[in-house]
Amino acid sequence: MFRINDNYLKLPGSYLFSTIGKKVREYSEAHPEKEIIRLGIGDVTQPIAPAIIEAMHKAVDEMGVQETFRGYAPDLGYEFLRDAIAEGDYKARGCAIEADEIFVSDGAKCDSGNIQEIFSQDSRIAVCDPVYPVYVDTNVMAGRTGTYDVSTGMWSDVIYMPCTADNGFSPELPKETPDIIYLCFPNNPTGATITKDQLQVWVDYANRVGAVIIYDAAYEAYISEDNVPHSIYECEGARTCAIELKSFSKNAGFTGVRLGYTVIPKELKCGEVTLHSLWARRHGTKYNGAPYIVQRAGEAVYSEEGKKQLKAQVAYYMNNAKVIYEGLKGAGYTVSGGVNAPYIWLKTPGSMTSWEFFDYLLENANVVGTPGSGFGPSGEGYFRLTAFGTYENTVKAIERIKAL
Repeated sequence: MFRINDNYLKLPGSYLFSTIGKKVREYSEAHPEKEIIRLGIGDVTQPIAPAIIEAMHKAVDEMGVQETFRGYAPDLGYEFLRDAIAEGDYKARGCAIEADEIFVSDGAKCDSGNIQEIFSQDSRIAVCDPVYPVYVDTNVMAGRTGTYDVSTGMWSDVIYMPCTADNGFSPELPKETPDIIYLCFPNNPTGATITKDQLQVWVDYANRVGAVIIYDAAYEAYISEDNVPHSIYECEGARTCAIELKSFSKNAGFTGVRLGYTVIPKELKCGEVTLHSLWARRHGTKYNGAPYIVQRAGEAVYSEEGKKQLKAQVAYYMNNAKVIYEGLKGAGYTVSGGVNAPYIWLKTPGSMTSWEFFDYLLENANVVGTPGSGFGPSGEGYFRLTAFGTYENTVKAIERIKAL
């Protein structure tokens, strides 16, 4: 008789955003007359920029002509896109990353979930708490996290690095030595950042203890402060200890188009084995590449018109963040984030739990957010709102919350 991977049975409940979606659907069915404003999931609302649409149309036309038709993409991605990424995201910032160290994919979520495959099953992971759920859940699926304690919301074999108001929502170096460290800055869900000097401490630590940092930089386009690094490779020594994940979803609105990439420098080794070669083997075996049309769209992100148009979109969302931050603060809420990231992290009022506040907002303001406890035990008592809605809905949502 066949057997299942019973690690899946260890996962508590559904994926966070699936649970939110189910609760919202049930409420909508019971109250069809209510207008619900969704500021929960980090999905964009602005249409794809004209320069990118133009590139996609051109690529579609090419696919209809024998001479320019494309089939399977190269394993790592087309050179035109990897060259544009290397120049625009790295060399322009003084980072020594080459095009052949970039692996194009269909999104950072997939890569952040799949990257754990190249590490041994007994590797200890360290995660910020609260944290993007995919990091922990995919390691649960791989059998790497031990047992789950319902009372604490923690896994026995995971090293948690609390990010609280006391430490500015930035983690401290772990007391136990991890093999793999997950960092996400600007942070999802708290919106917090760390300076280049603070990130250098993590790079030095990882090199000293022989750990790998998996650095999720999906929100780097929203950084506005000069002392906040856009890439971990701005730090000295990062090429020997860090893997970086990037997404086109938040900077270019590709949530429905799907494009991202992972950077693995060739100096990053386990003994004599390069992690670059392992990921290349995995990539070539399990993945057939992002579509040509989508990769041409990604290339347009780095064009002069593309950069100009996307800068305006980022400004649009960050204006929403300002509306949320200032509106909630004026209403007496304790809030953070919203400066270098499109997320606002607020303390739930009184003694409300995160899910109690979720229900309260849904029922009384018809506004959807994300309970902080869904991101980890240290997220209890907090709540995330996203700036990715339309300006009109953002203003309307905050006015509803203020009126409670």
